[in-house]
Amino acid sequence: MSNPSHLRVVGQGPASEEDALNLVFAALADPVRREILDRLDGHDLLVSEIAAHFDISLQAISRHIQVLVRAGMVSQERTGRISRCRFDAGPIHGASLWLNRYSKYWQAQFDLLALSLEEIAQEKKPLRSRRGKPIGGGKRASRPRSEKGA
Repeated sequence: MSNPSHLRVVGQGPASEEDALNLVFAALADPVRREILDRLDGHDLLVSEIAAHFDISLQAISRHIQVLVRAGMVSQERTGRISRCRFDAGPIHGASLWLNRYSKYWQAQFDLLALSLEEIAQEKKPLRSRRGKPIGGGKRASRPRSEKGA
């Protein structure tokens, strides 16, 4: 009997790199899960400690944590009924590598922005004569009348 690609044996990792990436992006799509990862950054926390920061049930937090576990971003250590969670950045690194493939497009936009800003700055500079004096709008401001006679 063959395993369909969308089914996995519990405890088995994603079938492919693409599946792993899909799990990471799906997990990161939820703001509660992103907040859980922020709280775990640099800390091992109990599920109850994580849940204390949210206005949702412990059961709902546990479900969010399980999504993060399936994506490989959180590992859990159980001692009886107590479950300690730890952040694992490995899968996020894979997502980062995938996103960086598109950085050439972002860089092109930044380069275009820099050129546009440079052109605007050049247009705002007053024209100068050969002697370095402003041409056109660069008239000297006259002193106030009270200073002229002094």
